[in-house]
Amino acid sequence: MKIGIIREGKNPPDKRVPFTPEQLKGIQEDYKGKLTIQVQSSPFRGFSDQEFLDAGIEVVDDISDCDVIFGVKEIPVDSLIEGKIYLFFSHTIKKQENNRKLLQVVLDKKIRLIDYEVLKNEEGNRVVAFGRWAGIVGAYNAFWTYGKKTDLFDMKRANECSGLYELHDELAKVQLPPVKIILTGSGRVGNGAKEILNSLKIREVSVHDFLHLYFDEPVYVQLTSADYNRRKSDGGFNKQEFYSFPERYESHFQKFAEAGEMLISGAYWNPDAPRLFELKDIAEEDFQLSVIADVSCDVGGAIPTTITSSTINDPVYDVDRQTGEKIPAFGSQTSISVMAIDNLPCELPRESSQEFGIQLSEWVIPALLEENSGILERATIARDGDLTIEFIYLTDFVNHDE
Repeated sequence: MKIGIIREGKNPPDKRVPFTPEQLKGIQEDYKGKLTIQVQSSPFRGFSDQEFLDAGIEVVDDISDCDVIFGVKEIPVDSLIEGKIYLFFSHTIKKQENNRKLLQVVLDKKIRLIDYEVLKNEEGNRVVAFGRWAGIVGAYNAFWTYGKKTDLFDMKRANECSGLYELHDELAKVQLPPVKIILTGSGRVGNGAKEILNSLKIREVSVHDFLHLYFDEPVYVQLTSADYNRRKSDGGFNKQEFYSFPERYESHFQKFAEAGEMLISGAYWNPDAPRLFELKDIAEEDFQLSVIADVSCDVGGAIPTTITSSTINDPVYDVDRQTGEKIPAFGSQTSISVMAIDNLPCELPRESSQEFGIQLSEWVIPALLEENSGILERATIARDGDLTIEFIYLTDFVNHDE
C-alpha cells in the first residue's frame, strides 16, 4: 500500500499536516514491506520539504500513484483523483452548502471518502481531532480581541508565537477588570479553552454564582447544554432526548448574555438544536456580551453573530447591535467583536500536527491494513459512487441543483 500526503490546496493554505516527518519515519519503519509513503511538495507547511527528506520520506510533485491520500482541510475538487481513498475533514456531514460540489465530485469520481470528523471507536467517541488546539488558540484569541477592543493590553498574535510556551509567556501581559466570561462546551474544544483560562488563573464559579453574585476579580463559568437549553413543553432537560430530538428544546441563554461580557463558544452544535440567541437579541439593552470567540465557527449556526468565518490574517470583525450587520473590527465602542477563525489550530501548526499524527498513527494506520476495518467503515461517507448507509441522509443535499 502506498500512502500519500497531499499538498493543502485550500486558499489560504493550511500549514498543518496529518503526520510530522518523524512520525512518518516511524510508520515507514514499523510497517516496512507493507506500506510506503510519499509527501507532495509544498512551500506552505509548518514542516519544510527538507525536514521530510531528512526523515527519509520521499517528496514528490505527483502523488497520483498512491492508494490512500491524507489531507487536512477540504481538497479542491479539481485535485481529486478518481478511485482513490481519501482521508480529510470534508465538512459535509452537516450539509454545508459550500462543500456540496466537493461531495458531488467525490461520488462522480467513485472516491472512498473517510472523514476524520466521524472516526469513532466502538463506544462512539471520536478518536482523532484538532479540538484541543482549536480551544487553546481560540481562547487565546478571545483575550487578544478583548485587549484590542478595550486597549487594556497588547499581545502577539498566536501565529507569531514560536509555540505553546511562548503563547503562555504572552498571556502574562493580560490585565483584566472583574469581567465575567462564559465558556460553552466540555469536550476537547471546551477543555482546550479551559487550559488558557486556568493558565490566566481566572477563577471558575458555579452557574448560580455567575448569574447572581458580584465579583471584584475576573471569573468564568463553563456551561453544558443543560445549562442553557430546556424542553419546550415543561422546561426540563434530558441529555439523551436533547441529543436525539434537539428540535424539542429551546434556548434560555439570554440570562447569561445579560451577566457576561465575553463568550468563548466551544460546544458542538446540531443544526436542529436551538441557537444560543437570535440576532435581534443583541440590540437589547441588557445584552452585555461585547466579545464573542466562536471557536466552533458554525456560520449561521449556534452563534448568530458568526455571519461569516474570519481568517488568521484578518481575525476579527464587529457586528453592529442595531442593524446586525458586519462592520470593521473595533470600529465602534458599542458593537460586538467576533473572532471566528475556522482553522485555529493552524496558528500553532507544528504542535497541533504532532498530536493529530499520534492519534492517526494509533487508530488509522493499523486499520488501513485490516480487511473491513470497523473504524474506517463507520467513517466512510462515500464509496464506489454511492453514499454509505449511515450517510444516506445526504442524498437530497447532494442531488440539489445549485
